[in-house]
Amino acid sequence: MVWAALSFFLAVWGETRFSDGMTKPNFELEQALLEQGHIRIAGVDEVGRGPLAGPVVAAAVILNPQDIPEGLNDSKKLTAKRRAALDAKIRVSAEFAVAEATVAEIDEINILRASHLAMVRAVETLSPAPDVLLIDGNMIPRGLKIPSQAVVKGDAWSVSIAAASILAKNWRDQVMVDLAQQHPGYGWETNAGYPSKQHKVALQNLGVTPHHRRSFKPVHNILYQE
Repeated sequence: MVWAALSFFLAVWGETRFSDGMTKPNFELEQALLEQGHIRIAGVDEVGRGPLAGPVVAAAVILNPQDIPEGLNDSKKLTAKRRAALDAKIRVSAEFAVAEATVAEIDEINILRASHLAMVRAVETLSPAPDVLLIDGNMIPRGLKIPSQAVVKGDAWSVSIAAASILAKNWRDQVMVDLAQQHPGYGWETNAGYPSKQHKVALQNLGVTPHHRRSFKPVHNILYQE
């Protein structure tokens, strides 16, 4: 009954909200859950499905309703400087956890399941556990034992999901900057492992590193080209 009510709220509120051009996330979804008796509400998001290299990273964030950082938004809509500033504020004001699924896991179980695995790991790291989860996307990861609601384009709707997207994005970007020092030439410090022109040319010229996703077609083609 709770989730039927929330799903109805999402449908009606989303239709009104986006038709009015209001696209910045807010606390309305969380407030609806608070009014239903939930206390520890975590937003969950992942970053890094599209890159050719590096882990996929997920974050889970429980915001303090009395201390929500201003300016939370989908991490892709923020500058690197703004993301860094918000990342620091989230870490001070909220409960959070960040987790990864490795390149080996991505290649073994596929990127979708690996991204869900990272989400589950992030949620399970939170202690005490959340009461309920708001998860970005249209699927609820397998293995979650906590009541969950998938929210399509959730980082544009929910400040909790937006906060999770910021932490995951900053974490993963830093991982790729660090890996770029070990493997120069691929441009990971700027392209974060995504298939930019520089990255694809470097794959041809420098070859495949241990941090490349071998199950992804551009990398697989390099490894097995005739």
